[in-house]
Amino acid sequence: QVQLVESGGGLVQAGGSLRLSCTASGFVFSINAMGWFRQQPRKEREFVSAINWSGQRTLYQDSAKGRFTISRDNAKNMVYLKMNSLKPEDTAVYYCAAQNGIFQEESSSDNSYGYWGQGTQVTVSS
Repeated sequence: QVQLVESGGGLVQAGGSLRLSCTASGFVFSINAMGWFRQQPRKEREFVSAINWSGQRTLYQDSAKGRFTISRDNAKNMVYLKMNSLKPEDTAVYYCAAQNGIFQEESSSDNSYGYWGQGTQVTVSS
């Protein structure tokens, strides 16, 4: 079955960096668009970044632009989110997601994603 497993979360000071990783299995990763979402305490889940199936197109939430970089390694079935200049407001559980369908372009809508990981906690202290 489809599995998405996130790793790389943790506690970091403001201004620091983390790289989240998501290992995918159970589907043909190289032809599925992928995304990262996050859920902050007492808030709804929100889009962070997405990458199309080939890795050639990316999309970012405004607050992530210039600080976060999404990438993928189709040979390793992995997608990454490098987060720099972290702020306390980036504190959240971060989820990796795989889109429904194949050869899809990047999407910010969580309705486009049919598979989700269990999440990894990112805590940024001030």
